[in-house]
Amino acid sequence: MSQATLIDGKATAARVCGRIGEFVAILSGRKPGLAVVLVGEDPASQVYVRNKKRSTEEVGMFSIEHKLPAETSETDLLALVQQLNADSSVDGILVQLPLPKHLNSNLVVNTIDPGKDVDGFHVVNAGKLAVGDPTALVPCTPFGCLVLLRDLGKSLSGQEAVVVGRSNIVGKPMAALLLSQSCTVTIAHSRTKNLAATCRGADILVAAVGRSEMIPGGWVKPGATVIDVGINRIETESGKTQLVGDVHFDSAVQVAGAITPVPGGVGPMTIAMLLQNTLRTFCIREGVAEPEPTLLGVPC
Repeated sequence: MSQATLIDGKATAARVCGRIGEFVAILSGRKPGLAVVLVGEDPASQVYVRNKKRSTEEVGMFSIEHKLPAETSETDLLALVQQLNADSSVDGILVQLPLPKHLNSNLVVNTIDPGKDVDGFHVVNAGKLAVGDPTALVPCTPFGCLVLLRDLGKSLSGQEAVVVGRSNIVGKPMAALLLSQSCTVTIAHSRTKNLAATCRGADILVAAVGRSEMIPGGWVKPGATVIDVGINRIETESGKTQLVGDVHFDSAVQVAGAITPVPGGVGPMTIAMLLQNTLRTFCIREGVAEPEPTLLGVPC
């Protein structure tokens, strides 16, 4: 059997960002604005925020950063969020997670104006997605996964989809998006009985459980499409750090029909969809037509 087709997230993300940049370049008035709030000194979060700032500016959007010390009080953080809610130059607000333990992440996220919630984590947007409301702002990582799936050019209707992972950030919204495409969806997780058999039944297998190489190639249905959301750092025998997914790539690539690599698969799509969401909120607030329609029920 030949190796699976590699799904190039970098190329797709570049196409999405290029399209956004072209649209922003012809705007005659103000540019879309994205505000990112970082609390503390978490190294991974600092990298993510830096990448988001660079990508935002590359497409011509206005980037605003608020870096706060780790000891920032909840009152002060909520006051900043409310300030950004009221700022007419800000179209999207993102509070980088995880927050320091003394801060209530749910409270902070749900203080963001749902219309500026470009992460799609607010309970209002989660509820809209659950009921198929096309005005929902969709979480960026599952949004990117579905764009990659649809970019393959195959109908998703009637496909058996298994999502391994039940988080509010990826697993649950991913299942809702696949349902919106008329897939038959199973949500599985680490405690699913006979997880291997469940995975083997999937035409579309989305791995988002956060455990390095948990899913071997033997769990993949021949010809299935595998979307690996996992980003795990492991130490190799030589002592170097390596990024791997939740799927054991070397064995799965021999079985699957198409698969995302790690890195270079889903990761680049997350920031691209953040920019897409920011552009969408801008268009809604300014009363102009979006260059691309919403994901729910219509082509990308």
